[in-house]
Amino acid sequence: MTNSELLLELLLQLTVILSACKLVSYFGKRYLGQTEVVGEMLAGIMLGPSLFGVIAPDLQQWLFPKSPIIADATHLLPNPSMSILYALSQIGLMIYMFLVGLDLNMDLLRNRAKSAGIVSIAGILVPFSLGAIAAFGLHGKDLFSPNITPWAAALYMGASMSITAFPMLARILHERGLIKTKLGTLVLAAGSLDDAIAWCLLALVLASIKSSINVAIIAIGGTLAYVIFMWFFGQRILRIFSYWTRRDGEVTMQTLTFVFIIMMVCAYYTDFVGVHAIFGAFVLGIVMPRGHFAESVHKHLEYLTTSLLVPIFFVFSGLNTQLGLLNSPHLWAIALLIILIAVLGKGLACTLAAKYSGENWRNSMTVGALMNTRGMMELIILNIGLEQGLITPTLFTIMVIMAIVTTVMCSPLVTFLVDSSQQ
Repeated sequence: MTNSELLLELLLQLTVILSACKLVSYFGKRYLGQTEVVGEMLAGIMLGPSLFGVIAPDLQQWLFPKSPIIADATHLLPNPSMSILYALSQIGLMIYMFLVGLDLNMDLLRNRAKSAGIVSIAGILVPFSLGAIAAFGLHGKDLFSPNITPWAAALYMGASMSITAFPMLARILHERGLIKTKLGTLVLAAGSLDDAIAWCLLALVLASIKSSINVAIIAIGGTLAYVIFMWFFGQRILRIFSYWTRRDGEVTMQTLTFVFIIMMVCAYYTDFVGVHAIFGAFVLGIVMPRGHFAESVHKHLEYLTTSLLVPIFFVFSGLNTQLGLLNSPHLWAIALLIILIAVLGKGLACTLAAKYSGENWRNSMTVGALMNTRGMMELIILNIGLEQGLITPTLFTIMVIMAIVTTVMCSPLVTFLVDSSQQ
């Protein structure tokens, strides 16, 4: 394949990806009251083997070729267009997680530390425990990779069940006019703390699955050293960005270039020590200066990331989601069990925790519905598990179904509860 042919194929892929995501998101938002991320998740699955691959398998394989290229009799090379899409999706994820970290309001956490802490602990501890128990029961049933120990499977399953779609919480609260209310503050504080803990758990999981104890020590020690350095020293060094922004009146192209350089270095470091690259970008976002600098960076990066790069990631998730793998009542029963555990472990636990914190039942159920949504954050952790060889495509598909169900539930429930409280 020549460079010109590769470019034409890539342009066609991007055209189909963006068109499908926008079309499905439009109908989902207009007729079902869903946020755009739900439509993009569904569009990704529709472009994969579960729908497009069933209707037109040859066309789907031609457009998104999963099979490798034969270099010679003994070597197989990945299809270059898919490798480029993968690289673009990973860059998009790094920038996206950087923005998620940049959105975390540390003052918000301090102001509502007690109630947010109660909700967050419940939203981590209960689903983590239920997910870990489920992993012990499911281990050895061709859902986890053969070389993964039961304890590593339990850690991963617990972390993946504990995740919350923090960016989606902010979007729904903003759309409903709740972003600055007492309820909105509680949910944002709990969700941000929840996600920070869940990503730390994921870092621990990735470090624990290394085949050598020395590799695991390097991964855990390297990650801890990175977090400690960024928290105590990185924040002070990065204040120069605020100074540059005040001096220039805005975030200039040169300033943004330095942000990208530091982001890539941090992502490279965490990937090098054995933890995923997006963790480095996420921590960098947390310690970046706030105020005008953060708002300007977010404005510069958000649209390109969410409108171009993130949809590519959804399609990659869709290409790995094969509903045809759930070919027995036993597997569908496991899927239903996972959904039940997810809803009870996250939604119900956070509802009761919010009620214990002093909220009325309606607000408590709103908190539970919002905290129960997984959204894109769940797809990220699932793709990491598949890439790292922790889970099989079958469990990946089951967990994607769970992520979609819990995400689709959120908007109608929140709309019903909020509208009922206003009547």
